[in-house]
Amino acid sequence: MNETYPIIRLRGRNDWLAARDGIVFSYFIHRDYSEVGSAVWRAIEAYLRVIPPGSLNWYTSADGDMVPLDDEGWEHNREEVAGRTGGGGRTAELRESPSETGGYQVEYYGRRLDSPFHDAPITTLAFTFPTEYLVEHGVARLRTLALELARELPFNFGYASFALVSTQGSWAAGDWNITEALLARYPGLDAPHATRFSSILGTRALAPAWLTFLGQPLLGRLGGIAALRNALPFPEVSLLPMDGDRVLVTLDEWPDPIDTQEKAIPPQYRALARLMEPFLFQHEAEGLSLHESDTNRWIRRFL
Repeated sequence: MNETYPIIRLRGRNDWLAARDGIVFSYFIHRDYSEVGSAVWRAIEAYLRVIPPGSLNWYTSADGDMVPLDDEGWEHNREEVAGRTGGGGRTAELRESPSETGGYQVEYYGRRLDSPFHDAPITTLAFTFPTEYLVEHGVARLRTLALELARELPFNFGYASFALVSTQGSWAAGDWNITEALLARYPGLDAPHATRFSSILGTRALAPAWLTFLGQPLLGRLGGIAALRNALPFPEVSLLPMDGDRVLVTLDEWPDPIDTQEKAIPPQYRALARLMEPFLFQHEAEGLSLHESDTNRWIRRFL
């Protein structure tokens, strides 16, 4: 196993850090936020137990401002996540910095499935880690943690991947040409955007990743675990059935960024992408914007 990770630091206005390398865990839960808030908060607490103390220092207030994460802030976020009453949705954004992108962050977007404000809403929870966390603690610890967090959540789809971590909106301050070149070179480098996909993903899936979590109804549409075994006869692949008719698909020993200047895309990624292709997200309206067309191609990068 050759664990080599590119060091990525993209800077925007005034030399602030707009994006960096890291690891992302993203879970998409096709349930109203009121049904899953307690489970989501338990997952957040589990994340807090394994990251360095003081890694999260700011949060998004009810007014949309970034404010210091003190005791009152923690109570606000607990109620925002675990509370069962009021409003058409819930949001919790916990970050290292009020402006720059840090290695640790939590994003939660609790949706109502009948929301008139979103095309295809899905409750979404995402965690990030700096690459240094993976290097220090090892791949096995990170996989165990991703599984531990997933057990709390009745997910439809989820994944863990090497990623270009960015605070929401900060890419606009960076150089898109550099970002595009990185994604083209490293197909194993995810470009997460939890808030955007929480409004449009519904019961569909994104691309396969190092760890791919499949739940209902998506797993059933794919043909169940038997279909996965038939499609993925590779020594690197393992399937771990989970309670609630769910499964964790591990495609490789480590979250490989897949440097295409050095090797081809591993066949197991292509095989899972082919099985998932009918259920991958796609912008379908006429007259797609350049960004929407790029998103469609990016999600299908393993095909």
